[in-house]
Amino acid sequence: MNARFYRRPWLALTLLSLAVVHAADAPAAAAAAATSAPPAAASATAKPKTATAAAPAMSEDQKALYALGVLMSRGLENFQLTDAEFNTVRAGLTDSFHKRLQIANPESYTPQLQALQRERVAVLSQKEKAAGQAYLETAAKTAGATRTQSGLLFLSVTPGTGAAPTRADRVKVNYVGKLIDGSVFDSSIERGQPAEFNVGGVIPCWSEALMLMKVGGKSHVVCPAELAYGDRGAPPRILPGSTLVFDIELLEIVPPPPAAPAAGAGPAAGAGPAAGAPPATGAK
Repeated sequence: MNARFYRRPWLALTLLSLAVVHAADAPAAAAAAATSAPPAAASATAKPKTATAAAPAMSEDQKALYALGVLMSRGLENFQLTDAEFNTVRAGLTDSFHKRLQIANPESYTPQLQALQRERVAVLSQKEKAAGQAYLETAAKTAGATRTQSGLLFLSVTPGTGAAPTRADRVKVNYVGKLIDGSVFDSSIERGQPAEFNVGGVIPCWSEALMLMKVGGKSHVVCPAELAYGDRGAPPRILPGSTLVFDIELLEIVPPPPAAPAAGAGPAAGAGPAAGAPPATGAK
């Protein structure tokens, strides 16, 4: 299963956040001192901006450097910068690169940056939650849909006929994850390989939904933010406060691996192939 559905943040996201903080330190004072109100939070329904003219072809090295810029920009998502604020951030990056800083100690602005980010994230999260709540209320009117005590919206599309997993089980699934605007942010089907993970090792809405299913079943699930990634989100695609939508197919409850024999123990009596049985595949 894609790392984004696990409860613990991955090291790569942490490193990216650190890189962005260092890149943004230089213009922090100007950004934090902006007197205009934070911009309206971009909801999950917002569409990315696209270039109006065809860009010239890039070499592979240029593509790699362009990708560096893209990855660095993702760490700025939660700041919800205005165009003017972004230009200040860009000026800080440029001045730092050319070693011509306009402030003496950029690192001293880290607390101010963190406070600004918390303020912007809170506004963004509330807007996303409001949009998600409206989506949930509409989805709850779908025939057969039920709301659980936790707030999960569950719709059985195809009832399974096998066993139902417990929290201690490991399962194999196919899934598609979407934002409430219908855009896909992750899919085991697109990757062409089912995901395998522990039922108790994923975000709460997944754990709960899987325990409502049986092997062979398919379900449609709407996860409110508090059962997914809450106020932290999962950048770059999942904003803070986002409601998520999943189509899940439970393929299998994965059998536990056989217990390893005790150290120094020989094969159990009667173990091994029966007399006359064909040798294991690949034996000479």
